[in-house]
Amino acid sequence: MSAGEQVRQYILENFLFSTDTSLLGMDDSFLGRGLIDSTGMLEVLLFLEETFGIKVADNEMVPENLDSVNRIAAFVARKKA
Repeated sequence: MSAGEQVRQYILENFLFSTDTSLLGMDDSFLGRGLIDSTGMLEVLLFLEETFGIKVADNEMVPENLDSVNRIAAFVARKKA
C-alpha cells in the first residue's frame, strides 16, 4: 500500500468514520473542507511519524506539506529520500 493510500485510509477511518474512498479525494483540502482541526492535525502528525519513521519539524507543519492526501504523500516521500 502506498503512503498516499495509507494516509487516505487513516483520514477516512479516524476523521470521516468510513472506509468509502469516494468521501475523500486525493487532492481535497483538509482545511478547506473542515475535516481536520488543529488537534486532529497533531494526531495526523503522530500517525506519520509512527507509520513512516519520519520526524516532522515545526517549520514543516504548513499546509503546503500537510493539507491533502497527495501533499502528505509527497512530503513523506521527500522526508524518506
